[in-house]
Amino acid sequence: MHAPLIPATEPDLTHHGDAEVGAGLVDLAVNVRRAPMPSWLAEPITATLTDLAAYPDPGPARAAVAARHGRPLEEVLLTAGAAEGFVLIAQALRGIRRPVVVHPQFTEPEAALRAAGHQVQRVLLDPAEDFRLDPDRIPADADLVMIGNPTNPTSVLHPAADLAALARPGRVLVVDEAFADTTAAPGHHGEPESLAARRDLPGLLVVRSLTKTWGLAGLRIGYLLGPADLLRRLAAVQPLWAVSTPALAAATACAGPTAVRAERAIAAQLAADRDHLVTRLSALPGVRVVGRPTSAFVLIHRPGADRLRAVLRDHGWAVRRGDTFPGLGPDWLRIAVRDRACTDAFIEVLAKFLEA
Repeated sequence: MHAPLIPATEPDLTHHGDAEVGAGLVDLAVNVRRAPMPSWLAEPITATLTDLAAYPDPGPARAAVAARHGRPLEEVLLTAGAAEGFVLIAQALRGIRRPVVVHPQFTEPEAALRAAGHQVQRVLLDPAEDFRLDPDRIPADADLVMIGNPTNPTSVLHPAADLAALARPGRVLVVDEAFADTTAAPGHHGEPESLAARRDLPGLLVVRSLTKTWGLAGLRIGYLLGPADLLRRLAAVQPLWAVSTPALAAATACAGPTAVRAERAIAAQLAADRDHLVTRLSALPGVRVVGRPTSAFVLIHRPGADRLRAVLRDHGWAVRRGDTFPGLGPDWLRIAVRDRACTDAFIEVLAKFLEA
């Protein structure tokens, strides 16, 4: 079955932040952390390079991920990044009748559904409400619902209770938690609003990624959490040995207690750096920061942002365009959170062109 044609006026769902980056540009377009890899992660990955003649064995990594989230082994499916998980969902669930994708969000879920021939309905969240979810807007007969939390590109973290309200028998609820490990909240020792440990919600699939916090985008490693029978359907359409041996070593290491402690510390520092970015952006004329950002990026609105992006690029700064996300447009930009020195240098350049 051929995918439905997308009109030329539609956003380009295949455009991603890496396309914004070029030689000599400071990268504020990609949400991958670029700190040096810690030894506890680098060493097990490097150790696998001496034994690549053997086929990958996902068993230990799968067990480590299951233990981290308090789930049985059968409720974990390792994938070559979160993006493969969306493809498996689209390919395995061909019998769904009314798939709904909540936008703005990461475009790969809808792109995967369209490529598999599904007719997708969009629910566009309201910018006047800071793109917060209203569960009542989801059609009652939707048998597949896809939403991000925290959402890329809005940086909105939806309450877990609102997402849980979308689960029901006969529906698959896909929650993309690729950036869940970037979130933090005062007095909360884990990932606020995550559903990764919820086993009581019918049809819940949680999509996770290890590539953002740990700078592993080139290694391709993620996983799905959900009911065993549903994961078996997805595994049936997955290629053999889809996850490489080095990626499996990374998954094992990133599921351990050392990694989890480090994640929480990184998320706390990220929150401080994000607050600094938001404060500086909010002081600029005509710039609106969306809501209360919670992840490794901030979404802003500024009339003429598409032209501003081009000027910034000419002066050495890459930011993420907004017009490729359904529900946004040319007046939106996504900016990655970096350290304070980088933020201050960026704001100095940005302010100059806003005042021009």
